Amino acid sequence: MPLLPIHRRHFLQGVGALALTPLALRAGAAHAAEDLTVGFLYVGPKDDFGYNQAHAQAAAIIKAMPGVTVLEEENVAESEAVSRSMQSMIELDGAKLLFPTSFGYYKPFVLDAAKENPEVEFRHCGGLWSDSDPKNAGSYFGYIGMAQYLSGIVAGHQSKSKKLGFIAAKPIPQVLLNINSFTLGARSVDPSITTQVIFTGDWSMPVKEAEAANALIDQGVDVITCHVDGPKVLVQTAAGRGCFVTGYHTSQAALAPEHYLTGAEWDWANVYRSFVEKAQSGEPLPNFVRGGLAEGFVKSSPYGAMVGEAARKQADSVRAEMMKGGYSVIKGPLKDNKGNEIVAAGQSYPETAIELEKMDYLVEGVVGSTA
Repeated sequence: MPLLPIHRRHFLQGVGALALTPLALRAGAAHAAEDLTVGFLYVGPKDDFGYNQAHAQAAAIIKAMPGVTVLEEENVAESEAVSRSMQSMIELDGAKLLFPTSFGYYKPFVLDAAKENPEVEFRHCGGLWSDSDPKNAGSYFGYIGMAQYLSGIVAGHQSKSKKLGFIAAKPIPQVLLNINSFTLGARSVDPSITTQVIFTGDWSMPVKEAEAANALIDQGVDVITCHVDGPKVLVQTAAGRGCFVTGYHTSQAALAPEHYLTGAEWDWANVYRSFVEKAQSGEPLPNFVRGGLAEGFVKSSPYGAMVGEAARKQADSVRAEMMKGGYSVIKGPLKDNKGNEIVAAGQSYPETAIELEKMDYLVEGVVGSTA
């Protein structure tokens, strides 16, 4: 297969494999670190107050590591465009480690690029790497559903109408897990609470997101959250109408200081730092990496001043249990929103369960459909 045109565009055994390196070891290894060029590719702008910004914030920290050169490219579509961008970084800049961060990059683009460039390491955010995939490819992700469950607890305490809203891009497993986790957290406060979900159809559709926020508020929703790439517009729209919000990807508190309750955030710096350190020292990079609150992959935004003591106390208590490991958000007895039993009584899925990354249902209490 010929190379693409070169130009810049205008299981479970891997869990925990990215153990955080002690600072003392890092300091000693810094002198022996080999020069390394690392590439980051984003589907949107780096300042989107969301998905891309969370990765870019971590990339900025990686830039300060000894011997590391960081390349970044924004607004790279989930198409052949990402193949061209990756090949450009490899051929023109000598990149040896690439982080294509958007969900739609993995199949077929990252996998094809890995086959064509066996000397380069590719690590993708959210993909489900398998033994049949190239060994120089892999995936990393975080148990963000844990933080969404905590956000749901806070939202459940804050809501007066008992109607929550969730604006989502696409009904893929990671999104469904977030919707379900948020809803289950809220319903742990009050089982009568419902979450109305609206799917916009793509990762970044600010106009549709604003329209969805207005539609939800018109239906009586008084707390809104989301899973879209850049929550800026919907957060500002919701807050402008007096609706509370819980954020996603990174903190949006600065956009709505009087209405931002908390949020589910990524903390990618730990992940990227460990990958880079291993690459610099010549160690094999793990192919399948996951982590949660305890591993420093995810975190919650600080509580807003409007969050009451009862909400803080319950969320903090659950967080403490999650930090011990093995916490199950998805546990029986549990039905989907069509009345089918999906988890039997006595059965549970801890955050490490790979089945959760294949989720195809919405739980009881969610108003909406995946179709």
